[in-house]
Parts: sequence; structure tokens; C-alpha cells
Amino acid sequence: MKARVRLADLAAFRDALAREASERERSAREAERTAELAAREASLFRDAVGQVAPLKSPPRVTHRKTLPAPIAHQYRRDEAAALAESISDDFDPDAVLDTDEQLSWRRDSVHPDVVRKLRRGHWIIQAEVDLHGARVDGAREMVGVFLRDALKHQLRCVRIVHGKGHGSIGKQPVLKGKVKAWLTQKDEVMAFCQAREHDGGGGALIVLLRPC
Repeated sequence: MKARVRLADLAAFRDALAREASERERSAREAERTAELAAREASLFRDAVGQVAPLKSPPRVTHRKTLPAPIAHQYRRDEAAALAESISDDFDPDAVLDTDEQLSWRRDSVHPDVVRKLRRGHWIIQAEVDLHGARVDGAREMVGVFLRDALKHQLRCVRIVHGKGHGSIGKQPVLKGKVKAWLTQKDEVMAFCQAREHDGGGGALIVLLRPC
């Protein structure tokens, strides 16, 4: 019984080897036919095209591209916005607005109690700009930039130090009236009043800005 099993196993093994050999032979013939076909096609292409030579072309110079200068779109928008909200020295607030002897002012929509609270220090001063030594043009720009920055940071109460004019020609406070005129032209300004003595007195204004 065991001898018959061994002979059967040998026969199966022999058949497997024969199948593998046949498969290898078939694969080799297939590869040979594929190579012959590729060679014939290549020969046909060469016969059809004939002799070739590279085209002659004149020498070329590669020019570096000159990129256009960047356009500062945000800068232009900021400039346009600043121009649109610019403040004028020719504006006379007394022609359309009332101010009292303490140099306080409020918009018509603002209750009088707001000015009284502002005088008493109801709001904490959150920032200030000092205009000492600045000429009119420079001071006007400083005030505009200061107010825009204060509004951006959602500040409510600020101080503008314009000075008492001791260093001006004739000892007159040139900027005092200018600052008043500038502030009344700014939409973000709700009211202002002369500072208390310990906050600058007649040389400074306390300004209340609109809530954001």
C-alpha cells in the first residue's frame, strides 16, 4: 500500500514538473514573438521616415522677464479713506454748533448730561496724543491718525494735548481752536470738553468717541 502511494506521489510530481517546463517554454516563445514584432515595427518606421537630421535654428537669447512693480492696493484704499474723511482748517464749527465758555461741545443727538459726566471724569482716559511742537499740518494729521487708531481699538475716552500756546508767536494757543474745529468734523467724536486741571486744564481736551 505504501509503495503504491509513493509511486502515485512521484507520478504527480513528475506531471507538475512537466507542466512547469511547458509553461516556461510557452512564455519564452511568447516573449520571442513580441520581440520580433517590435523589431519589425521599428524597422518599418525607420524605412518610412528615412534619414533625419536636426533642424538648424539661429542662436537665441533668453531675456529675463521684467516683473511689474507691485501695486499697493491697501495703501491706496487707506489714502482714499483718509482723503474722504480729511479735516479742514477752513471749517468754522461756531457757524453751526454751539460751544460754551469751557470749550465743551456735543452733538445734537447727545444728552447734555454726557458732557457733565465727561467733565467729572466719568470715563477713564484710555489714550492720548500730545501735539506739542507740531505745526498745524502735522498736528492735523496726528489727530486724524490718532482718532482712527482709537476707533480701531474700540476706545471710548481719549485726551488730546494741544498746549496752552506759551511757545507760539504772540503766546496765543494756535492749535486750541484748530483742534476744536477738527474734532467737530469727525463723525466718531460724540462730545469733548476742556480737561480738568490735573488732566491738562486749558491745554488739553477730553474727547468721547462713539461706541463701536
